Amino acid sequence: MAQKYRNAVKFFILLFFLVSLWYWGRFFQLDSTGAENYLSAMPLLAASLAYIILYVVITFFVFFSKDIFWIVAAVVFGPVLSALLIYISEIINVFILFFLARGLGRGFVRNYLKNKPVPVGEKLGNINFIWLFMLRVVPLVPYRFLDLGFGLTDIRFGRYLWAALLATPVRVFWIQYILAGVGKGFISHPRLLVDFLLNNRFLYVFSFIYLVLVFIVIFKFRERLK
Repeated sequence: MAQKYRNAVKFFILLFFLVSLWYWGRFFQLDSTGAENYLSAMPLLAASLAYIILYVVITFFVFFSKDIFWIVAAVVFGPVLSALLIYISEIINVFILFFLARGLGRGFVRNYLKNKPVPVGEKLGNINFIWLFMLRVVPLVPYRFLDLGFGLTDIRFGRYLWAALLATPVRVFWIQYILAGVGKGFISHPRLLVDFLLNNRFLYVFSFIYLVLVFIVIFKFRERLK
């Protein structure tokens, strides 16, 4: 009974912490122009290290700052280097968020789900590498939710880490290549994104096939969890 109580306390600490970050993060405004100027004024190596540190720290505390960081990276570093820096940052986040969820929330979730007819946690814990890979590739599922969510399951960290290591570059490079091509102007002029895709036939076809596969993966994964 005491263990269940401790698990519940740790879980609600985790929940309170995440909700607090979400709430206060809504009031944080990241100055993309200031960030670009700051990074552009530094030597490349120093700017790269600064970007990784800022990315890991700020995106941990501010839920909705990743989009700005991805755009800033595309403008300052170009598609290839920006994808590499985001990749490194996201792998660091895998360690932080996965073990945060596992340390504070796994015990409570295990106790809560163990009496279910077919525990969702057990299904997710036994998910194979292919499904993990596909979920990391899907651009509609935030990495933060995957890292935290799978930290609450019984899945082996090594399996999840390998999926993250191999799948993350696909999604990141695809997005960074597009962002570097259209620039940050597409935020106020979405037509720029459409024109860029239409003028890059291979990218247009690849993006179409990629998004179709994404929806297939989401549909199949929902069926798997039923």
